[in-house]
Amino acid sequence: MTTALRPMSAGELLDRSFFLYRKHFLLFVGIAALPHAVTLAFQLGGVVLRSKMAAGFLGWTLMWSLATMVCYLAVAAASQGATVMAVSNVHLDRPTSVAESFASIKGRIFYLSLIMIGVGIGISVGFILLIVPGIILALMWALTIPVAVLEDKGLRDSVSRSAELTKGSRGRIFVIGVLFLILIYTIFVLWEMPIFILIGVFTRGHNPAEFPVWSQIAFPIGSFLTQCLVSPLLTIALSLVYYDQRVRKEGFDLELMMSTLDGAQGQTPTPASV
Repeated sequence: MTTALRPMSAGELLDRSFFLYRKHFLLFVGIAALPHAVTLAFQLGGVVLRSKMAAGFLGWTLMWSLATMVCYLAVAAASQGATVMAVSNVHLDRPTSVAESFASIKGRIFYLSLIMIGVGIGISVGFILLIVPGIILALMWALTIPVAVLEDKGLRDSVSRSAELTKGSRGRIFVIGVLFLILIYTIFVLWEMPIFILIGVFTRGHNPAEFPVWSQIAFPIGSFLTQCLVSPLLTIALSLVYYDQRVRKEGFDLELMMSTLDGAQGQTPTPASV
């Protein structure tokens, strides 16, 4: 049993998140890269579509953009779900791979997408209501995806379970979330801002509809690379918070130890059952 299964402070959770990310860099980047490559293909297809079709085919462009949005939603669900499973396995000292991480959520991507939509709508409504309710809901529901993946629950049960697990620790989750969002935004600016600058310099005076194809390709590729590098970070952190809250509230470390002893006699525990 991993020695990390004990109550951890915010600083220790951050250290553990970066440790896992560095140690299993290819695993997490590979999980992010595979589904986001599908979105990249859709985006590049849209560039080709716009370059070959006249203004009269605007409807096709809009339909392609809608298809890209749907694709991105499925991609985000697959990427987050597989990342949660990978974090669960490496955190509990179990072997895993990119293929095994995706195989573990096979058949559940659609309902994970629906859960993400439901949570996103709820938080968005909260932000519309003077921002503060949105922040509160985001903190309450921060563990919804880990719960949905590891405990195989639907939307209502996942948000309810997340609210229960986060109770009493939302300030800590807020600090962790803000730090990671700042880090992700900083990497985004440092990585993609030069692309924006180059596009601005070389397309000065052009109508946006007449931008050269290379400039339309550069941004999706830059966005793809950014997603591969930074998208796993917050998911890793929230997955660790999920286990930390279970250790604090439910004695998960003791349960796992007992299940491991039982497993030595013929039973192997799973993250959802222990």
